[in-house]
Amino acid sequence: MQQPPRVLGTRSGEEISALDRAIIDALQADGRRPFTQIATDLGISEAAVRARTNRLIERGVLQVVGVADPLKLGFAQMAMIGVRCEAGAMMSAAEAIAEIPEVIYVVATAGAWDLLVEVVCQDNEDLLRFLTEKLRRIPGVVSTESFVYLRIVKQSFHWSR
Repeated sequence: MQQPPRVLGTRSGEEISALDRAIIDALQADGRRPFTQIATDLGISEAAVRARTNRLIERGVLQVVGVADPLKLGFAQMAMIGVRCEAGAMMSAAEAIAEIPEVIYVVATAGAWDLLVEVVCQDNEDLLRFLTEKLRRIPGVVSTESFVYLRIVKQSFHWSR
């Protein structure tokens, strides 16, 4: 027997109810699904689904976006790059890196790398230009190591439970 989803708190201390999670699950499965269908499946009104969804968006808990596959759009090179920074420069470097158009993901980490940076580039030459002319010129960046993607085996946007 499946356990009902539990009510969890966010970092801000606000709770996310089981019903909120069910709405999030439905939208993660299909972000274009009409609120009327979600409401019918959950046994609530369409107005309740709309109001809860809007509240989740306003609180920054949920974004409903179209996700494109960069490789199918002609961007032939993706990579994850580990970045080491000078002491005290990690967050300023992260903010500067986040402004670069090729960058789609930046996270501060604990471990071998200070930052992990995911990039989407046109090709190997574009990746080389990114590394030499942009990333390595950011103040505070000491060294980098690139992990070039050969194939994306799994990419999931469904983790609400």
